[in-house]
Amino acid sequence: MGHRRRMIAVVVLVPVLVALALWAFAWPAARTAPRDLPLGVAGPAAAVTQVEQQLSAHEGAFEIHRYADEAAARDAIEDRTVYGAVVVTTQGPKLLTASAASPLVAQLLQQAVTTQAERSGARVTTVDVVPAAANDPRGAAFGASVLPLALAGVAAGAVVTLLGLRGVRAAGALLGSAVLVGVVAAAITHSWLGVLTGDWWTEAAVLGLTALAVSGAVAGLAALLGPAGIGLGGLTVVLIGNPFSGASGAPHLLPEPAGTIGQWLPPGAGASLLRSVSFFDGAAALGPALTLTWWAALGLGSVLLGSALKRRKEDGNSEPAPAAEREPALVN
Repeated sequence: MGHRRRMIAVVVLVPVLVALALWAFAWPAARTAPRDLPLGVAGPAAAVTQVEQQLSAHEGAFEIHRYADEAAARDAIEDRTVYGAVVVTTQGPKLLTASAASPLVAQLLQQAVTTQAERSGARVTTVDVVPAAANDPRGAAFGASVLPLALAGVAAGAVVTLLGLRGVRAAGALLGSAVLVGVVAAAITHSWLGVLTGDWWTEAAVLGLTALAVSGAVAGLAALLGPAGIGLGGLTVVLIGNPFSGASGAPHLLPEPAGTIGQWLPPGAGASLLRSVSFFDGAAALGPALTLTWWAALGLGSVLLGSALKRRKEDGNSEPAPAAEREPALVN
């Protein structure tokens, strides 16, 4: 009877996992499109109003921000307030993009603005204000770096749990592995591949913090829930956090609430923070940095709490029997 139940559980569980994976990975990819994408518009008031009306034809696609001139629009792009900007000039519209923020968004903006301008006979000049790394112009390598970091964190959390490490020793092992992951990942992505272009040690710190946020969450869940916590943490990070991260495109291109959820999880927050420190001199880094720190602190705290609860339980089970229940001493 037990074997039959296990067989039925496997037969039912596998399709459920497949459906979950297809939903998590295929659904956002199939619904990729701008959704309230922050976009700047600069120039004379009358011309800006006309551009806004043209962009409003893409219903729900853009969130328009007005700027006085091109310099202000450039500052907003460099501060990561907007992904790009349309500047109205006497020579025609000028499109400012930031492929470092998202090559896919830069391409979509160029297509949308160019198509709209061609209808009125204008020619668009495109300027990449913050370009992506020369060795990764399409952002493919950057997007591909999220999953290995997530897997490294899951593996570290699982190994610490399966080796039976507890409390301070477990937390120390997680911290040590995160430091090594950060250094190795920075050596590969920055020094070897040239995918990242910012400060090396800052990037290593971000990569390590991302790994620690994942490993701490996995180990913390396992400390509180047992081995099932490894599976729960791994599924959350890999099957939801990875495809919802927006690393290969942008959170504003994902269907809601995927984009928002992704930024609350370590892979999405880690990708956003890594973009900020690598290409934008730390602009808009506070939010994702706090998210990763919260995950890491909560995970390590759960590891310590789980260890304390387990130790108390073990001490309670090993208490000596009451004096009345002890065997009487032998009388010589």
